[in-house]
Amino acid sequence: MSQTPPALPQPALSPGASLRQLLESLNREQRRNQELLASLGFVLRSFTNISRLLELVPLLAARLVEADGALLLCFREDGRLWREQVHAAPLEHSADLVRRLVALPEADLQVVAHDGGEAGLDRAARLDQRVGGLLGRAELFSTSVVARGRQRGRLIVFSRREGFCWSEVHRRHVQLVADLTAVALENEVLQQDMRRHERVDRQLSVGAEIQAQLVPDHCPVIEGVDLAARCRPAFELGGDYVDFIPARPRLQGRRRERGRWAVVVGDVMGKGVPAGLLMTLLRGMLRAGALSGHAPDRILHDLNQLAQEDLSQSHRFVTLFYADFDPLTRLLRYSNAAHNPPLLWRRRLNRVERLDAAGLLIGLQNEADYGLESIVLEPGDVALFYTDGVTEASSLSGERYEEERLQRSLLVASRAGLEAQGILEQLFARLDRFVGADRAPQDDASMVVFKVRDEVMLPPLRPGASGS
Repeated sequence: MSQTPPALPQPALSPGASLRQLLESLNREQRRNQELLASLGFVLRSFTNISRLLELVPLLAARLVEADGALLLCFREDGRLWREQVHAAPLEHSADLVRRLVALPEADLQVVAHDGGEAGLDRAARLDQRVGGLLGRAELFSTSVVARGRQRGRLIVFSRREGFCWSEVHRRHVQLVADLTAVALENEVLQQDMRRHERVDRQLSVGAEIQAQLVPDHCPVIEGVDLAARCRPAFELGGDYVDFIPARPRLQGRRRERGRWAVVVGDVMGKGVPAGLLMTLLRGMLRAGALSGHAPDRILHDLNQLAQEDLSQSHRFVTLFYADFDPLTRLLRYSNAAHNPPLLWRRRLNRVERLDAAGLLIGLQNEADYGLESIVLEPGDVALFYTDGVTEASSLSGERYEEERLQRSLLVASRAGLEAQGILEQLFARLDRFVGADRAPQDDASMVVFKVRDEVMLPPLRPGASGS
């Protein structure tokens, strides 16, 4: 039987050859690390599926530092473990580790997202200890995945090789992977926020369209009256309410124009979506009540009782001015639920008066009484209904527009003999100049100009004949 000849001894490398071999080894390791980091960067900018991206993070981290494995734990916004996003490598040996880790109690896994200082470090250290207990005998190195000062996760690499130690280069590489992962997680949060805002914007747009359809897009024709109105919400949905309600909606043509009409101006406390929804709810209630033909004080009383439960649950109240006008008698009856009193310019006296009546906010008290007042308007008189967004508008210096300034503006515009639309345009123009043309409105602002025409009016009819 032939014997294998003994291996010949290898000649010893010269110092220069040993140095070249070492440099080549370092260069190969450096190129490999660069390729791994470049791969992670490519995945980061190319993948839109966050789960697929996070699956690769522990695999790349383990290969980068030549560890036996790695574990990535991601946290939700409140610091709880994001159990669907726990990933480990190598995949063939990590399923049991992930399963046991996810099964741990919530208290053992939570790291408060905004924790800093010693408290945050203690929680992270306890989490590392739990992971170390599941791994058994292994050398661990862990670092936090942090974005904009918030804990987004924890990256842990481990090795079971005896005597293995983590060099400073290893630590920096793992931290670099953690930082790139943090960017990916933060981008996902921003994307989710953007998608959520887009959904809200679409819903607001639909809500604004529905609300715009509910608010009159043009003023009705009322015998002997020139009308103009504008609602200007601060947001897409507003809490201001302007409406014109016929006492007998079935009438058509001239009979409808000569019938009694209600003019309503209201304001739900607050702005945006909640105020807009409540305004829409109250509109339906009020229009149903107006069909009863009751006087304004009774209508506000009934509305207050109907809306009491809905308003108390929302912790909001409503101011409302309700008036009805008979074109044949020129009688304006009105009641006020703590709304800004409308202003009335009396042409014959050339002065501005307030139309007010006693009454509480809608929704404030279940049993509330409302006063009823009335006045006969004369040709040329101008009534201005408005919301507090007009008088409470502020200038750059913080000064409010106030009712006195609005009275002066109404006096000037009314004396100029303008039609209702011209008066309305001038009032808004003066308001915008005061506030600043380039400034966004801080509150909903609405105005209705109600002007009695100068032409000869029909003579008053006997009582009870106005609804014919």
